[in-house]
Amino acid sequence: MNRRGWILGTAAIAAGAAGAALSWQKTRLTGDDGAELGPEFWALRFDQPGGGELAMDSLRGAPLLLNFWATWCPPCVKEIPLIDEFHRTHQAQGWRVLGLAVDSPTPVREFLAKRPVNFSIGLAGLGGTELSRTLGNSGGGLPFTVVVGRSGRVVARKLGAIEPADLSRWASNIAG
Repeated sequence: MNRRGWILGTAAIAAGAAGAALSWQKTRLTGDDGAELGPEFWALRFDQPGGGELAMDSLRGAPLLLNFWATWCPPCVKEIPLIDEFHRTHQAQGWRVLGLAVDSPTPVREFLAKRPVNFSIGLAGLGGTELSRTLGNSGGGLPFTVVVGRSGRVVARKLGAIEPADLSRWASNIAG
C-alpha cells in the first residue's frame, strides 16, 4: 500500500472512532429511548450570573424543566415569563426549573437585572449548544427545552418556543 493509501486509511479509522465515541457519549448523557441520564450529566456544574455555582446533581430526583436560551434569541426572551410562571406555580409540587444561557455572562447579567426571574440560571456559554445536542437538539437551535422525570429519564423535548399547553401537558404527565 502506498503512502496516500495509509494516510486515507488512517483518517477513515480515526473518523470512525471519533463517530463511535461521540455516539457512545451521547447515549451516556441523553438517556436515549427513555433511559436514565448518565452520571456525566448529573456531574455537570455551571456558574450562576449572580455568583456561585449550580451543580446539576442538586436537581436530581425532582421533575426538571431544562431550558436552553440566549438573550439574543427573541423566542427565548418571549417565553421567559411563561417559564417563570410555571416555576412559581409548580415548585410546591417539587418541580425544578433551570435556564441554561447559551450566551456570554455580561449580556445575561444585564438581561436579568432588567427582567429578573425566580428560577435558577446557569451560564452554559457556547458549550451549552453542544450539551443541547447531546440531549437531542441535533441542529443546536434555540430555544430548546428538555423535561426530565423524577427518575432522571428524559420524558419530553421541544425545539422552539414552548406554549402554555406544553407546560400543562408536561406538568400533568409528571405529576405525583
